[in-house]
This record gives sequence, C-alpha cells and structure tokens, in this order.
Amino acid sequence: MANKDSFVQARTDKYFTKTKHIVEIHGEKEVTYGVFIRRDIIVAVQPAIDLIKKLCPEAKVIRLHPEGTILPAETKIFTVTGPFSKLVELETLFLQKVGFACVSAYNAYKMTSALPEVPFMDMHARHATGDDMSVLCAYGASVGSNTAKIQGARGFIGSANDITSKFYGADKGMGTMPHAIIGYAGSTLESVKMYVKANPDDINIIALVDYYGQEISDSLHVADWFYNKECLNEQGKMLGIRLDTHGGRFVEGLDYDKSVRVVCDWLHVYGEYAAVKKVMGARAYDMDTLHITTDRVRKLLFGTGVSAANIINMRNILNENDYRDVKIIASSGFNPFKCDIMAKAGAPIDMVGTGSFLPEKLSETYATADIYEYDGVVSIKVGREWLAE
Repeated sequence: MANKDSFVQARTDKYFTKTKHIVEIHGEKEVTYGVFIRRDIIVAVQPAIDLIKKLCPEAKVIRLHPEGTILPAETKIFTVTGPFSKLVELETLFLQKVGFACVSAYNAYKMTSALPEVPFMDMHARHATGDDMSVLCAYGASVGSNTAKIQGARGFIGSANDITSKFYGADKGMGTMPHAIIGYAGSTLESVKMYVKANPDDINIIALVDYYGQEISDSLHVADWFYNKECLNEQGKMLGIRLDTHGGRFVEGLDYDKSVRVVCDWLHVYGEYAAVKKVMGARAYDMDTLHITTDRVRKLLFGTGVSAANIINMRNILNENDYRDVKIIASSGFNPFKCDIMAKAGAPIDMVGTGSFLPEKLSETYATADIYEYDGVVSIKVGREWLAE
C-alpha cells in the first residue's frame, strides 16, 4: 500500500494529496464523480476504468454508455463512487487515460466510415510521446474503428509496430520500406529488389515511390520488373505503390492546372470550382462565402502532396500500362477531413496508412471530473448542475 500511495502521490496534483489529508483528519464521506469531455467523442474509457479498479478496488464505477458509443460534447460518460480519501488523488491519473483515447476513437471512426471500403493501417507511433500515449491512442483508434466496422467499414486492419497491433487483431506490426532504405539502395527499383530478397515470404510488396520525385517513372519501372521480368504475381505476390509525395511539391508530371484537368475529367465536370462544388455539395459550397473550406478542399483536390489528382493520375497511368492489379496505398495527413474529401472525390485508394486520428489540438483531450454527491446529498459547483441529473 505504501508503494501504491507513493506512486500515486508522485503523479497527482498536490492539492489532491492535501485534500486527502484534510478528509482523513475530519472524517470520511462517500462521493460520486461524473466524468465528461467538452467535445464530441466515442467512448473509449476502459483504460481509465482499469486504472481506477487497480488503485481503488472498492470504488464503484458505473458505465453510462458502452465502449464505442458516439457521444455529444458535455455528456456524462461514467461515474465513480467511493471513499473521498481513496479517490481524490486518483482524479489526475484516471483523467489522463480518458481524453486521448476518446478523441482518437472519434477521429478513427470518422476516417474509416468516410472510406468504408478502404482498409487502414495505423502509423501514428512516431508522433506519440512514448508507449503510454501510443498504446492509449491506438486503443482508442481500434474502438472507433470497431464502431465503423459494425456499420460495414473495413476499418483499421493493423499497426506499424508490434506493441499496438493486438488492438487491430494482428499478431505483429506490418509495413515494408521507409524512405531511408531507398537512399541506401540508390534507386527505388533497387530498394524493392533488396526488400524481396531479404523478405522472401512476404506476399505484399509495397514500393515507396516519391524519394526521387519520380513517382510515375519509378512506379512503372517497379511494375515492369515485378510483372514482366520476375513474374512475382505468378508466385502469389501482390504489388502496391505507396504515395507519400512531399507537401511542398507536385507529383511527377502534374502542376496545378494539370491537376485540375485530371480531377475534372474524373468527376465529369468542367472547371475547378465545379469540381469543388461537386465534392463539397452545393449547400456547403454556397454557405462558405469566405472560401475558407473551399480553399482547403482545392488544396486536397488539386494541390501539392498526396492530392486527389495525384492518386487519380497514378491510377490512370497504371491502368493505361496494363497494371490494373497494382494497388495504391495513400499516406500523408489522412485525417478525418482529408478522408472525407477523398471519399467524396471518389479517389481510387486501395489502402490508407495514417496516424492522423491523433488529436490535432491538445485542448481537445481535456477530460473533466466533478464530484456532485457527498454522502448521497447533491452538491456541485455552479454551472455543472447537469452532472447530477
């Protein structure tokens, strides 16, 4: 118990420890906390509940909504009842387990439900602060993904590392090559050859093609080697092209005007703003009088990086060269907004690699717990009366 107390006291806010001391002097009361977040979420609170039960086994936790439930902002998620002196120091610790998971769950749900026919791979780990955040956010993403799967989406099917792969039903992490190996190999094609030789049992061969800024040329070189020289498709292997074009440049062969033509041809419309209006919908387009959202959509459709034009153009060229079986894996900033725009544009994506379910603003993750009952008597700070309802 001493070790548990020291563990908690080193991590909790000091005023909670002082409150514990006051209660121990003046007498125990049973209290009930209500926990909520000030934004829309998907419930992913099992890690928080597990921590409470571990540190205060006598606490009574009541879930008000099952894991995976979509909740509006400022909705009570769960309650915790128990001795004030035992619970007060835990508030800091269990709130740390709520926000990141719930917001990651919501974002992952939005992403995967926007592109229901596309499988997703979790690539967030490098953007986390360590195992604690990484595991928490991956758990949340898996909960949001599972909610989307119930509605028919493919959802997340794996993770880039082993420690979080279990949340997606995989035994180990997945992935092929980073940019670093291409620089080592000296060419995109040579890096693929090295990969195949070093990993003979791998079925899915994914070539990363943006290193030299020659996405089209390198994709065709790799496809020619894969299908015509080595005939790896006859060995049951699958070739994929991963598009990760730097956001500061256009993909090989495109500029802004050419990108507009590619997307307009794809959508069967004439003109840049006709394409934007078709993707946004007439009502949303007409309401955006300041063109704030319109400009964001234009960037995703026709701009630099992994735009809709980039993806469509790659699909068109692969098909024109009889490489229809080559899959396109898209990465780079596929957050909920980008996934939604790509879906509405009908971008031909076969898989998405992303970690952009992570909260974009830290303040989004701030969870709150307030006591609203002391020994069964309602008492709560003004403005939070709704917690007692």
